[in-house]
Amino acid sequence: MTSTPTTASGVESVQLCRSGPVATIVLNRPERKNAIDTAAWVQLQEAVHAVAEDDDIRVLVLTGAGGNFSAGADLGGGEDSRRHRTQLERMQWFNDIVLSIHALRIPTIARVDGLAIGIGMNIALACDFVVATDRARFSEIFIKRALSVDGGGSWLLPRLVGLHRAKALCLLGDMIPAAEAQDLGLVTYIVAPESLTSTVDDLAARLTAKSRLALAQTKRLLDEGLSLTLEQALENEARAQAINIASEDFKIAMEQFRSTTTETSATNGKSAANGKSDG
Repeated sequence: MTSTPTTASGVESVQLCRSGPVATIVLNRPERKNAIDTAAWVQLQEAVHAVAEDDDIRVLVLTGAGGNFSAGADLGGGEDSRRHRTQLERMQWFNDIVLSIHALRIPTIARVDGLAIGIGMNIALACDFVVATDRARFSEIFIKRALSVDGGGSWLLPRLVGLHRAKALCLLGDMIPAAEAQDLGLVTYIVAPESLTSTVDDLAARLTAKSRLALAQTKRLLDEGLSLTLEQALENEARAQAINIASEDFKIAMEQFRSTTTETSATNGKSAANGKSDG
């Protein structure tokens, strides 16, 4: 993939790159295992906003530099205390950034190598797909720092793995390998490290080939569906489908379907005629 880095702010703690319709946000603090400090949070917020505002972007890939996804929030000091009056305000700012990732209308892919722990793990889980290497490791490490789960983990995990397994992950804070994370339903695909980029590129290409509108509608229906009754979900599906059917994407898809059906019928007819003649 050939991309041109665009800094989200002055210092490149986060890089925003474009390759055609695919954007990639790179957490770029490899010396800190991509732990996210204040400057990186600012740049991540700006990068996600830029992606949300660009209608030409069809898929977002979120990843980390230097062999790790993210070691979570940087607790090593150097925070800008002037940005927020209270810790609660700071946490609410984090929440806004996580929500902005989750709320993107386009498909999102977390490309995970190495560590994805704490809020780094939950940012990965906020994406629609998690593609990890077989050496990736995950942890809801908060409890080992005398902290409770954040970054949306209390909402995401029970829905992904069930309540009891979510409690085990959060109350123990164990580090789990990629294979176990996949067994729990946290990881979509596991690949060898050398195949990570090509696998994500192929997945992004498959997604960009599909209707942007239909993808956005489907993503919204699934995200909202768990909190709705069946009646409400069916009504939402009906509204979404009415919008899809009125779209140009649907017209193009139907033309392609009819063309393919006609070609298949013609081919089958020729094969049948040839078989009869040969008999």
